[in-house]
Amino acid sequence: MATQGLALHETLEMHEILNFKTVCMTKSKTMQALVTDEELKAIMQKDVEQSTRAISDLQDLLSRAAQIQ
Repeated sequence: MATQGLALHETLEMHEILNFKTVCMTKSKTMQALVTDEELKAIMQKDVEQSTRAISDLQDLLSRAAQIQ
């Protein structure tokens, strides 16, 4: 089976998702300094870690798609 690149609209949508995840991660990381509840801080830290992995995965997918085209 031949490997195909992403269509233009798919690439644009992935960029939108990447931007959204970056903004959400930044907000969670920033808001941790204002939160006093330890349980909420732990949830926000977990969100930051998961978002960081998702951002890395999206960047990897976009770079591989760019290499194919």
